[in-house]
Amino acid sequence: MDMTTAQTSAPPRGEGAQPRRRQMSDVAMQRLFILPTMILLILWNVFPLFYSLYLSFTKYSVIDRAAPEWIGFENYNYILQNEKLWESFAITGTYALLSVGIQVILGFGLALLLRERFKGSGIITTLLLVPMMLSPVVVGLFWKLMFNPSFGIVNYLIGFSNPATSPDWLAESDLALWAVVIVDVWMWTPFVMLLALSGLSAIPDYLYEAAAIDRASSWFQFRRITLPQVAPLLLIAVLFRSIEAFKAFDVVMGLTGGGPGSATEVVAVNLYRTAFQGQLRTGRASALAYVVLVIIIAVSNLYIRYLNRVRGED
Repeated sequence: MDMTTAQTSAPPRGEGAQPRRRQMSDVAMQRLFILPTMILLILWNVFPLFYSLYLSFTKYSVIDRAAPEWIGFENYNYILQNEKLWESFAITGTYALLSVGIQVILGFGLALLLRERFKGSGIITTLLLVPMMLSPVVVGLFWKLMFNPSFGIVNYLIGFSNPATSPDWLAESDLALWAVVIVDVWMWTPFVMLLALSGLSAIPDYLYEAAAIDRASSWFQFRRITLPQVAPLLLIAVLFRSIEAFKAFDVVMGLTGGGPGSATEVVAVNLYRTAFQGQLRTGRASALAYVVLVIIIAVSNLYIRYLNRVRGED
């Protein structure tokens, strides 16, 4: 084939030639989708986190036109030496211990009852999950009406038919914290029940069959089979609920507003009052928020270590 034939057989430029398409690689596509998310995370999470950390070392108020004044660890020293704040921590710890403990007991008990399939068990499980799907503010206002000594149903259910002698749950310091605990238990016991129920459903049947062949008692099966298999999920439920109980705010504000007096003034309510009421001490409130964060991280690490030990990973 000579040069003339080769030139004749080759298609001319621009005629019949397909244009080359620029295709985006998988890595470029991933970056295209991830980049907006990363920008939003930085703007809405990372920047406020570090800016609030800076404010915790300053004397600053959002209503003051002056710039933040660097004061070092004075805010943290005030928090560590303030007895009222430590009372709030004590109230928060008591509230978390009572609510989480009762939730674990009731949630695990309900899961044991619902593990056996019966007619209508699906409907009952769905109805039991409804409380944790409601807004905490709505739950607080709803239960506030139920605790009313004049027309509330709670006193009537426990035998107080005369409003004049009925206890005022939200106005008596001895009962107010228990009222908040009752509402939190009502709302979040289904969460513990759901985790426990998933753990019970994952236990192999052959373990119980082998125990029945060996004529093991029901208590032995519960202690040696059921409880060890469900314990990791129960600890996860305790971890999540302890963290949420330590940050409890909306239910408490909806029910008591931290009162009567300071009977239900948990740390989150105290932080709210420091930041948005009174003199609006933004710097001091930021310091208190980081103290709470450090405590939550420490408690979470203890839970995680114990969970790993139970699972045999440590």
